[in-house]
Amino acid sequence: ELVESGGGLVEPGGSLRLSCAGSGFGLEFYYVGWFRQAPGMEREGVAEISSDHGRTYYPEHVKGRFTISRDNAKNTVYLQINSLEPEDTATYYCAAAFVAADDNPDDDPLLLESEYDYWGQGTQVVVSS
Repeated sequence: ELVESGGGLVEPGGSLRLSCAGSGFGLEFYYVGWFRQAPGMEREGVAEISSDHGRTYYPEHVKGRFTISRDNAKNTVYLQINSLEPEDTATYYCAAAFVAADDNPDDDPLLLESEYDYWGQGTQVVVSS
């Protein structure tokens, strides 16, 4: 199970740290992605971290403001969002995928929703003054 937390109402320019806590399995062995879905929009990926080497990936439009990280001792993955903009308003989801090293030898980022096995219920972020 994955449980997200940390969402809320924040003013433009503010920051939030979202958490994705895993239970029942060790997140350190999984690729973890953060996705978001704004009202009326399709869900999009905004960050991803690999399992073994902690390689991270961000799409260009969030690079520099979003940071994904792990705390394996807490079985948690975080998404730090800085300089929040109204366009960041969305429900944020984390997802986990187990990928054997042989199946992804180049440690390519997992960008498709269909590649993920487990999903959280989402946490809402509203950016407004």
